[in-house]
Amino acid sequence: MSTSYKDAGVDINTGKKAVSNIKYLVRRTFTPNVLTDIGSFGACFALPVSEYKNPILVSSTDGVGTKLILANLMNRHDTIGECLVNHCVNDILTTGAKPLYFLDYIGTGKLDPEIIKEIIRGLSKACCENGCSLIGGEMAEMPEIYSQKEYDLVGTITGVVEKENLLLNRVKKSDVLIGLPSSGLHTNGYSLARKVLLKNYSVDSYISEIDATLGEVLLKVHRSYLKPVSELLNRKELHAISHITGGGIEGNTKRVVPDGLKLKIDWNAWEWFPIFKFIQELGEIAVGEMRKVFNLGIGLILVVDPDYTNEFFHELKDWGEIPICVGEITK
Repeated sequence: MSTSYKDAGVDINTGKKAVSNIKYLVRRTFTPNVLTDIGSFGACFALPVSEYKNPILVSSTDGVGTKLILANLMNRHDTIGECLVNHCVNDILTTGAKPLYFLDYIGTGKLDPEIIKEIIRGLSKACCENGCSLIGGEMAEMPEIYSQKEYDLVGTITGVVEKENLLLNRVKKSDVLIGLPSSGLHTNGYSLARKVLLKNYSVDSYISEIDATLGEVLLKVHRSYLKPVSELLNRKELHAISHITGGGIEGNTKRVVPDGLKLKIDWNAWEWFPIFKFIQELGEIAVGEMRKVFNLGIGLILVVDPDYTNEFFHELKDWGEIPICVGEITK
């Protein structure tokens, strides 16, 4: 009796079905710059050179960490794709770049076409919202690497910025730090959050302190800051952008501050979201550790010329943002 690939845990037909299910979701993100269809060996994208004098391509790769465990526990897989795209968009936004195209990688123990479809639905939704084409990806069934229900999700994004607008080496003494609110934990700190929260509660537990079920709050989509910040990217008074991911506000914002200057964070400038207070109290976590692990309600920081702070505040408020002055750059 012969042994097949399916006997080894890999079903090629299921993979074909999964690809067939997602074609329309992927194609709706296409712009005229996309030159190849889904399933090509390599994805081709025509750089819109006529729109730029000196275009600089900016790329980034990231994942969503152990937030995937929450998606599995709740059997909800659409928002996790949104989180991934938005996270990557924010990462390249720190250089002043706007997204062009996105590619994803899904590794799993056993392909489930319906779960794959939900993941891609989220990717597609966020790509459309960010004006980004989902031009390719990979689905790999690896039964001895992942358990049957487990999967990993990784994305690579490429964007473009005019060379003169590249946010590099602009930060100066007295620059102001303008913080924009996060939507929650975003995609960082979940290992600590799960250790504290799931030891005492299930994802379906209603928590009065956060006025919601635990899973509802933990699966909130990592928001994109592209739209409110987009019109500010060509302003010379914008000196840097920091995306607050693993490492917290200080750890990430230090990355855009040159030697000889330092951050002065006003930790009393805003109030932590209830979920962060709840995690700290339940886990008896030190304030310093909370600041190092979580965004604490601030998801993006703009480093701005102090003479233009009010102007930036007004423009951000016009977008419905609630900007907060969270500190400054000092010697």
